[in-house]
Amino acid sequence: MEHPYLFFVKLFELIGLGHFAHAYPHVIYSWVVMTFLVIVGMLGTRSISMVPSKGQNFFELVISGIEEFMVDVTGEEGRWLLPLAATIFIYIFVSNLMGLLPGFYPPTASLNTTLSCALTVVVFTHIIGIKYHGVKYIKHFCGPVWWMIPIILPIEIIGHLARILSLSFRLFGNMMGHELVLGILFFLAGAFFAPLPIMALGIFVSLVQAFVFFLLSIMYFTGAMEHAH
Repeated sequence: MEHPYLFFVKLFELIGLGHFAHAYPHVIYSWVVMTFLVIVGMLGTRSISMVPSKGQNFFELVISGIEEFMVDVTGEEGRWLLPLAATIFIYIFVSNLMGLLPGFYPPTASLNTTLSCALTVVVFTHIIGIKYHGVKYIKHFCGPVWWMIPIILPIEIIGHLARILSLSFRLFGNMMGHELVLGILFFLAGAFFAPLPIMALGIFVSLVQAFVFFLLSIMYFTGAMEHAH
C-alpha cells in the first residue's frame, strides 16, 4: 500500500536515495526500530543501581516478566534462550506499534520482514536440536519405528516448512490488514477523527501478534530440546 507521506522516505529523497526508500520502506523503518531500541537500551542501562529508578524498574519488570513466562513454558533449561526470544518479541511489538504513528510505516507490514523473522526462528530451532541431541536429532523426523520413516519424514519436513509460512503470513496479514483499514479511514474521514477507535484496537492487535509470534517461537525451541518419542 502506498502511504500518502512517510517521513523517513522523504528524508532519504533529500539525500538522493529516494528510489531505494520507495522500493524498500520496510528496510528503512526496520533500521529506525533498531536504532530506537538501541538508544532506549543504552538509556535504560547507563544508570543501573541497587536502588532502581522508575525507568530501571520498568525495564526490569518487562524483562523479568518475559523471562518468567519463558521458563514456565520451556523449563529452566530454556532460560538461556531469553536474549533471542525477548528480542523477537520487543522488535515485533515496537515494529507493529510504529504503524500507528502518522508518517511511519510498520516493518512487519512487509512479508520480507516477517519472513526473515520466521526463518531466524525456524533455523535456530534446528540449531538448538543439533546442540542438544547431535546426530540423534534426526529422530525427531523419523517417527517411533523405522518402517514408518517413509511416511513420517515427508510429513515432518512439510510441517517444519509450514512453520515458516504460518509465522510469516499470520503476522504479515494482520499488520497489512490494519494498515489498509487505517489508510481507508485516513482517506475518508481525515487523520484524527475516524482512525482513533481503530488505532486503540491497533495497540491491542500489535501486542497480541507479537505475543503469538513469541509464544510459537519458544514452543518450537522447547520441542527441539525435548527427546524424540
